[in-house]
Amino acid sequence: MPNYGPKPPPFGQPPPFSQSTPSAGLRSVSQQMSRPGPPPPVLSRPEAPPSGSFPSTVPPNMPPVRSTGPLGSQALPSAPRTAPLRSFHPSSGTLVVPHSGFPSSSDFQSSGFSDGAMIAPMPPPVARPSFMSSSPSAGSQVRLPWPATLGPVSNGPSALGGPQFPQASNAQQQHIVSPTKLESAQTLRRLSMHSVRGSPAVAPAGAPMQLQSQFSAAPQDIPPFQSSAYGSQAWPMQPQQVALPPAALSAAQPPMFGMPPPPPPLPSQLTTISPTVGQDGIPRGGQSKVDPSQIPRPDPSSSVIMYETRHGNQANPPPPATSDFIAMDTGNCSPRYMRCTINQVPCTADLLATSGMQLALLVQPLALPHPSEEPVQIVDFGESGPIRCSRCKGYINPFMKFIDQGRHFICNLCGFIDETPRDYHCNLGPDGLRRDADERPELCKGTVEFVASKEYMVCDPMPAVYFFLIDVSMSAIQTGAAAAACSAINQVISDLPEGPRTLVGVATFDSTIHFYNLKRALQQTLMLIVTDVEDVYIPLQTDVIFELSECRQHLELLLGHIPMMFQKNKTLESAFGAAIKAGFLAMKGTGGKLLVFQSVLPSAGVGALPSRELEGRTNVSVGEKGVPKLLQAADKTLRTMAIEFAGYQVCIDVFITSQTYVDVASVSVIPRTTGGQVYYYYPFSTLSDTAKLYNDLRWNITRPQGFEAVMRVRCSQGIQVQEYYGNFCKRIPTNVDLPGFDCDKSILVTLKHDDKLQDGSECAFQSALLYTTVYGQRRIRVTNLSLPCSNMLSNLFRSADLDTQFACFLKKEVLEIPSRPLLHVRGQVTSFCINILVSYRKFCATVSSPGQLILPESLMFLPLYTLALLKSIGFQADGRIDDRAYWINRAFSLSLPSTIALVFPRMVPIHELNPKENESLIPPRIPLTTENLSEKGIYLLENGEDCLIYIGNLVDSDILQQLFGISSVDEIPTQFVLQQYDNPISKKLNDVINEIRRQRCSYIRLKLCKKGDASGLLFFSCLVEDKNSRGPSYVEFLAQIHRDIQSKISY
Repeated sequence: MPNYGPKPPPFGQPPPFSQSTPSAGLRSVSQQMSRPGPPPPVLSRPEAPPSGSFPSTVPPNMPPVRSTGPLGSQALPSAPRTAPLRSFHPSSGTLVVPHSGFPSSSDFQSSGFSDGAMIAPMPPPVARPSFMSSSPSAGSQVRLPWPATLGPVSNGPSALGGPQFPQASNAQQQHIVSPTKLESAQTLRRLSMHSVRGSPAVAPAGAPMQLQSQFSAAPQDIPPFQSSAYGSQAWPMQPQQVALPPAALSAAQPPMFGMPPPPPPLPSQLTTISPTVGQDGIPRGGQSKVDPSQIPRPDPSSSVIMYETRHGNQANPPPPATSDFIAMDTGNCSPRYMRCTINQVPCTADLLATSGMQLALLVQPLALPHPSEEPVQIVDFGESGPIRCSRCKGYINPFMKFIDQGRHFICNLCGFIDETPRDYHCNLGPDGLRRDADERPELCKGTVEFVASKEYMVCDPMPAVYFFLIDVSMSAIQTGAAAAACSAINQVISDLPEGPRTLVGVATFDSTIHFYNLKRALQQTLMLIVTDVEDVYIPLQTDVIFELSECRQHLELLLGHIPMMFQKNKTLESAFGAAIKAGFLAMKGTGGKLLVFQSVLPSAGVGALPSRELEGRTNVSVGEKGVPKLLQAADKTLRTMAIEFAGYQVCIDVFITSQTYVDVASVSVIPRTTGGQVYYYYPFSTLSDTAKLYNDLRWNITRPQGFEAVMRVRCSQGIQVQEYYGNFCKRIPTNVDLPGFDCDKSILVTLKHDDKLQDGSECAFQSALLYTTVYGQRRIRVTNLSLPCSNMLSNLFRSADLDTQFACFLKKEVLEIPSRPLLHVRGQVTSFCINILVSYRKFCATVSSPGQLILPESLMFLPLYTLALLKSIGFQADGRIDDRAYWINRAFSLSLPSTIALVFPRMVPIHELNPKENESLIPPRIPLTTENLSEKGIYLLENGEDCLIYIGNLVDSDILQQLFGISSVDEIPTQFVLQQYDNPISKKLNDVINEIRRQRCSYIRLKLCKKGDASGLLFFSCLVEDKNSRGPSYVEFLAQIHRDIQSKISY
């Protein structure tokens, strides 16, 4: 019998719900992130992985029984076994936004609402549990959610310890734009109760719907959860469910997101955006003018969504990636670990091509779970290893069907019939399922982790090796970058895993390389200098890497003395490539993490780079019509080196602390190939970046991660993997090699048809990640997802996942930027959006008026995201070359919520922070347009890495004094570190910024901005809905999209 035990969350914060003890595989992290100054308290860490079984922990309202009835009438199941899946029929609608004007208020009387709003016909009544309102009759109407809210950011006390999770979001309903219908001008009304993606919320006929606050206060025993990249959308709930605010979770049974699909939606569920009309109701001539208040925008909510991955043997469509949800794994994996761009798989390649959408998976195997989610279960089959299909090598999962009284099983991936091992045999019950299915995580959970047997080990698991390379050239010393790096390393030593398997080493470099002998027996640390930077070697085969427990004292003393040792260094050159090569030679026998701190352009030794910045300044116009060669690596030397490093399981992270051009496009090749990451601090400031450097390094070391990993995705017959995208090295077509892999990185897997799928059947996907934990244990993280197949185009649009579709296209297009003219890439981005909307308009929409812009409900915000992408720094030819190269590198491997935040930042007002308790910590977000700004206000805009705080020219001096310690806008400093003053509003601002840092897992930098200087221009360039030098306004872009669609349809 295999041994089972729950895998706990990776963080050491007090759990809000009962949780198991820390796993041996993933280490704990303190919940606080430090401000500049002393490091946070040192965390105790077990010297060896904990052993024994782990008690499973499930919230008290979730007894471990199989679900048999409507969810509203029973307790939540902990892990019910799912039977073979049936077809999938989620509800859907279409949203239409008027270009100007609204229907008269009389149009809404029958729905029981007194105020005018955008409407969509409702599906027929559906039975609901007692805690929800009953369904109206078919044809009744409700208002759709409207404005968006978001949260702020700051440089106050750090808080990068706990996992971050997006807040609940509103689903996007199908959206249309019509010019012929005159509509009333009353504002939209937000709903906090919604239906499944594609179906609006319902209320009793003739009675107003009960609304709840968008941001209800979270109870003290439940920590605040992460807001979405654009705030939290109020995600429409399916019938028989409702989104509750956090405060209600402890008092009421948590509702479930994902219930049996309701009846098919009415074909007339559309909304339109109409052009300006005259008093007679006839559209005026000339260009259409969209009413800005009626265009679709994300609408956040404080509600936490309870999401069940499968119910009634059917896959449930997931909530948006940017929403705050608690996933219950009932057969399919949590959408945090794997999401599909379309939640119903098209049966043929022709159907997929007709839709204009992409079929792909976004896989993030080590993603952070929600604090209240059940940890991933660990299964140990002993020396025999996990059970696998003998043909395709797929791992045992809930969708493999047992036959012949359990003596054989059918692989759900390739259909092969295998014999069940004798010691794994179990009789089948009357329902055809194994009697022990609910007791075995591998048979009832979508995500499990197997303990790897010896057959998965070519050699012994590698130890945890950390080698630090520090640039000590004159620039690094004078700017304080070298001192900041040494200080950060010194502080994070206590966060490294303890025990004899943890090894460390340090080297410095300028035009030469300096190794250090840290032997405890030596009274003084010895420096060993390598001057040959063309043919690199290490001075000693040993005495370069040491056990942390033996050399810690010498290491701490050395890090304190390095800035003083090189204080008078006059060397300008940097042998970056040679230093990395030397570090690799030192780690070649073990593998591990190589962390490099670089301050200047590599100019000496192997891998030296030419200065191309001047060429970029003189040839700006080439960026639009020519191939931007400056965004490509200067030569293939670093790429060749990186492939060699990856072969020996060396993962490289580069921290660029620079005030000049360093050729990020060339340097980033090494982290991208070895599974590492680039951190970019430009222009580096010891005042504002020292704390960020420390916190970034600490999170890099303490976050859940693995070494020497290999990942592969398998699919059902009829679908095959086309390509992988991410930070890895690929040697064979089916697998990707990951010398390092962590919870923040995702891998995009594009898919293609190789045969026709059967309508109504299910298509399975399985991701397997073989990796070594920081404690030297070999594990296999297996993630399963099974989705229904459909041959109806309307079903594909109904089940499309906006966030995943957009992130998939973004990650593919950023690879095109360095190799194709920017005009061509921008055209591809726009065409992607238009082709989808054209397909929907031609084949699915029921409104035929040519004056209507029709948007699918599930892809309602696609034009907005597309416009934001076109205005991103990576798509601007006039941006700094290094800034563009860093943006491209960062977008390529980010998680899904972080990708949305990078492109579509959030903005919140902070001049009216309410210091009262029991209110939402982060203020509501406002649209990214100057129409929502006041010169008497202060606004915060963040994208997950940087935070801009705009201060209006007429802000009250008392507010400025309370928040920033200044009396007027003219006193705004160029470099800024937020302080906490002795007043309620200052404390609230610091709390807001720390919460955002916790959500983003990033110590976000702050910059104060004002109108009339470069900082103000930077802030206004981020308001993607306004017209600026980067592109048209949102209203103009919708009109452009509308014209392009009409042109294609008429053609």
